[in-house]
Amino acid sequence: MRILITGAAGMIGVKLARHIASIGRLGDREVSALQLTDVVMPAAPPGFSGAVDATVADLSLPGVAAGLIAKRPDVIFHLAAVVSGEAEADFEKGYRVNLDATRELFEAVRREGLAAPYRPRVVFSSSLAVFGTPLPDTIEDDFLTAPLTSYGTQKAMGELLVNDLSRRNIFDGVTIRLPNICVRPGKPNKAASGFFSSIIREPLSGAEAILPVADDVRGWHASPRAAVAFLAHAAAIDLSSLGTRRALNMPGLSVSVGEQLEALRAVAGDAPLKLIRRQPDPTVARIVGGWPRAFRPVRAQALGFRAEASFQDIIRIYMQDELAD
Repeated sequence: MRILITGAAGMIGVKLARHIASIGRLGDREVSALQLTDVVMPAAPPGFSGAVDATVADLSLPGVAAGLIAKRPDVIFHLAAVVSGEAEADFEKGYRVNLDATRELFEAVRREGLAAPYRPRVVFSSSLAVFGTPLPDTIEDDFLTAPLTSYGTQKAMGELLVNDLSRRNIFDGVTIRLPNICVRPGKPNKAASGFFSSIIREPLSGAEAILPVADDVRGWHASPRAAVAFLAHAAAIDLSSLGTRRALNMPGLSVSVGEQLEALRAVAGDAPLKLIRRQPDPTVARIVGGWPRAFRPVRAQALGFRAEASFQDIIRIYMQDELAD
């Protein structure tokens, strides 16, 4: 089995490649080759016995996606994207990367199938930003998508492409609407949701963190470990029960900022909380305030997707995976 991961140099892409390399399979199929691509060179995951083809590529450029798809990957994880805050600040870049590149990739799959039968599994990484206010307290699986940001709009368009091209048997696609992934390792990025991780990550390392929103702001969270498990599971399961509705809300935890801080206190004591500086940011508050606070992901849970049981678990997972050394 050949696997293609776009956005393979990003945090989730790196962890997904390492996960696949460590187990050597997806579901009951052995993985023989990894194609890793991003706008910066992805690193080959350690310990993988198969072939690794790592490339620097901009999928929005004509012909680039066709070159990747010419190798006929069996599973395509499409993770490449400009994050929420950057897509909102740079309209042209957001649409070029989040929509045009997705369209180029999916069109390359369609054209490859014209020469000889080809129907790969496509796992598309989407976002809670496809929803917008007014929102109920809990989002049900049939709640409409009505994004209030360019990023959310771009992701919603990608979701519709996955539905339509799966309906037409061009590929067998599924959209994974990831929760806020927390705690993200590394440095802060331009995602509007980045503070959810920063207020845990930086204090645990003895650094100051900026908190731009009020304590009652609530988010839907899962760990990077859970996100990788969601993607791997989506690549291997039978999707026939989804019909033409290929987008799934992933399980997670509904946690307020205040509850995050209390979980941090329970795990690491009072000292980390003294490193959090409150600095309101109306733009971040507006973007995040238009996102869902809780879900009832019945369809995903019925298919076997699972997340953490508590936010303390999420913090401990970060400490095990990123701070253990």
